Amino acid sequence: MAADILDSELLAQFRDPSTKEQAFTAIVRKYQEKLYWHVRRMVIHHEDANDVLQNVFIRVWNGLQQFREDAQLYTWLYKVATNECLSFLEQQKKKASISFDDASPYLENKIRADKHFDANKLEWKLQVAIQQLPERQRLVFSLRYYDEMPYEQMSRVLDTSEGALKASYHHAVKKIEDYMLNH
Repeated sequence: MAADILDSELLAQFRDPSTKEQAFTAIVRKYQEKLYWHVRRMVIHHEDANDVLQNVFIRVWNGLQQFREDAQLYTWLYKVATNECLSFLEQQKKKASISFDDASPYLENKIRADKHFDANKLEWKLQVAIQQLPERQRLVFSLRYYDEMPYEQMSRVLDTSEGALKASYHHAVKKIEDYMLNH
């Protein structure tokens, strides 16, 4: 099973032309669900998340040969996924001709339009609160709260200091708490 195979073994198999496709399939199987939920929390809609995730794996296929293993494969995959999410959100902003901060109501409406949405459920209220956050805080909150990513690893994914990430997370939590208490 893919989850049992070490990343270093998968990377070695990927670099061998005879096992490249098999190794890539194993990498996709191993990380697809984690990456899907990371992407989904950023872009909201299932269909958008699938599209972004497909782009992530295309980038991974094209870039994995040059992966130097300076970081863990998992960290590099999250970085690729995060960059794809930010690119997607940027394209959405341009299409809608609005700033990201002005996009909060748009994203909130996407959540409310979901057929499973129930405004009385705490989980939905949390999702709406998260969408009120600035893009960077939302990303940091998602990586820390949902993915339980350590700040050290997050700093490599986002190319920023641990201190800045801790501050972002703290501000995000305060904003979410305020929203949850006042709505």
